[in-house]
Amino acid sequence: MIHLHNVTKSYRQDERSVLACDVTDLRIEKGEQVALVGRSGTGKTTLLHVLAGILRPDTGEVEIAGQRIDTMSEPQRDRFRGQHIGMVYQTFNLLQPFTAYENVMLGALFGRGAGHAAEARGKELLARVGLSDRMHHRPSELSVGQVQRVAICRALVNDPEVILMDEPLGNQDRTTGAQVLDLLLQLAHEGGKTVVMVTHDPDSALRMQRTVDLATLRRASS
Repeated sequence: MIHLHNVTKSYRQDERSVLACDVTDLRIEKGEQVALVGRSGTGKTTLLHVLAGILRPDTGEVEIAGQRIDTMSEPQRDRFRGQHIGMVYQTFNLLQPFTAYENVMLGALFGRGAGHAAEARGKELLARVGLSDRMHHRPSELSVGQVQRVAICRALVNDPEVILMDEPLGNQDRTTGAQVLDLLLQLAHEGGKTVVMVTHDPDSALRMQRTVDLATLRRASS
């Protein structure tokens, strides 16, 4: 499902180039649930953005669902992300003027497009996460845990093959975070989704099928 080979991504900092991401080889199978861990500066979030097509690598190959996204143009990567990838952000990124249901449907608009099937799936997902009676409430009217569940529904509304999560539980208490992760992994498992999660939390990492320390993927000379 996911294969990275000799992928690097650098940034300019003052007058020097800083290597933010360096992955010699990484394979993630369809339906696998993987935690990406490592100390700060090993490029976890950068790698996640490369997988999402938000960033194009400087070198190397990035293949997802049989397609090389590193060779795509930015509009092509945006379209691919909307159709094949669901993202759950640490800061949720919900739009305050819109209701929970409208925020979920925005995910459909940026993907395969809204329609009767997408509308039905959006309502079904909100019901699955216990928000049937909150779907017309705005984010400011919801608890942190409810907002996180809306973000999960938005990530899943297009029925993506891959779900990417960047420290999704960082803003929640341990009990709420564990409940949210339980829900997400259950929904992902039922749909045969591939899940990649960046986390600093050892307990969250242990919930995944496999843990990958990015330090082990870097070239020996890095």
